Amino acid sequence: MAAVFDWDPVKDEENQRKHGVAFAEATLAFLDPKRAIARDFDHNLEEDRFCCFGKVGDRVLTVRFTYRSEVIRIIGAGYWRKGRRAYEAIQRVHRRALGPDQDN
Repeated sequence: MAAVFDWDPVKDEENQRKHGVAFAEATLAFLDPKRAIARDFDHNLEEDRFCCFGKVGDRVLTVRFTYRSEVIRIIGAGYWRKGRRAYEAIQRVHRRALGPDQDN
């Protein structure tokens, strides 16, 4: 089953102005087979929020989102250093867990 995405068009325009990333582009982070999903404790207000760290091209995109029923509701996205560092740290853990003889 394909993921279904949703977002507020006004928030999308604001995100494009502020961070240079359209929410349609943000959906691509979820296609990275090595993506990581983490709970977003910094922006966890009235509902559970999460971050997806995934490669888009040669950069790591961080997407803040929540689940609403069966829909992924995008809240914000950007190419932030903190997200890249988190992605790289997670990849190092995976490589160590797989061991030297495993292909990741």
